Amino acid sequence: MNTEETFNLENSISPEENLEINALETSVLETESEVIELPQVDINSNLIDSPQTDEDLTLIEETKTNLTQEISQLHTEKQTLKTEIQALEIQKKQLLENQTVDVQEKLKQIIDISLEDLQQQKQDLQIAVEKLERRREKIQAEMRTTFAGVSQDLAIRVQGFKDYLVGSLQDLVAATEQIELPSNENWETPVTQTKIKAEINPPVPQFSEQNFAQEKRKIKESLDLYRTRPDYYGAPWQLRRTFEPIHAERVKNWFFSQGGRGAIKSMGSRLQNILIASAVMSVLHKLYGNRLRTLVLANSPERLGEWRRGLQDCLGISRSDFGPERGVVLFEQPEALIQKADRLVEEKLLPLVIIDETEDNINLALLQFPLWLAFAPESQPNSNYF
Repeated sequence: MNTEETFNLENSISPEENLEINALETSVLETESEVIELPQVDINSNLIDSPQTDEDLTLIEETKTNLTQEISQLHTEKQTLKTEIQALEIQKKQLLENQTVDVQEKLKQIIDISLEDLQQQKQDLQIAVEKLERRREKIQAEMRTTFAGVSQDLAIRVQGFKDYLVGSLQDLVAATEQIELPSNENWETPVTQTKIKAEINPPVPQFSEQNFAQEKRKIKESLDLYRTRPDYYGAPWQLRRTFEPIHAERVKNWFFSQGGRGAIKSMGSRLQNILIASAVMSVLHKLYGNRLRTLVLANSPERLGEWRRGLQDCLGISRSDFGPERGVVLFEQPEALIQKADRLVEEKLLPLVIIDETEDNINLALLQFPLWLAFAPESQPNSNYF
């Protein structure tokens, strides 16, 4: 037992037990002091020079006998005291061992009680955290229906309209700068871009016909590539997002069963619908290149802003790809879209009409174009739409 353990043990002994141990130690010390080594007395040597009379001899014999008895008695007492000392030491050792066991039991009880308290505190904290989480969810639900929630919703709409307006003005400025006005010398014999493009045969997509097996193979290869090996840093107009089997199934159905002209069931989220439309645009861009023009119809600026951001994110395109003479054009009114699509057909280009889910009434003139994709709304409105 080292010094530190002895110190801890002595601190844990009660005052009564400490007094008992001290008494035992005092008794042992007193007994040891009484036990002395008896000197070896040579009786005969002390009587060499004494008179050798009968009485003296008798006295000497009696004295010798008495001394021998006293010495024997002292040796007996010494052995008795040693035995008592050993018994006291054993008793002291037992007392210390008993105290050690008691201390260990008490420490174990204290540790068990502390662990129980910690477990109870942990449970109380978990209950408090759950209550706070429920309270947070309740507050968020209230915010969506109170003035704060309405204000946040309004801010989102205003920001979407701002993005749409800024993008449209930038596109208009860029388109105006690219207009080349004819000089006075060429007014009599103008050469328009429409006449140059008239020499090129317009593409006629027929994905459901057997004669277009090569196009079908390319479409399937592209969709399998998007699903199994997505490239998140690919070239512009290539799909950059995770493409699940449910998305691929709807795109294949639109290409091969509906022939590129039809409505598909909405995914319940505009972002998911944009992902499907982006996959269609990416495949068609591989087939027809820059001759493809995508026309998106949604009935509010904030929704068009979502379409702009979603297409940029999914296809890796920039604002320069949006505009009247660019790859993607955004429309709020179907009449303007129809006029633009007619001009694209006259210019031997291929328009792709995409109709947002929120369009309740579809103008029948939109169905005349070779490619159109509409998202059919679900039976109940989804909260992701404004």
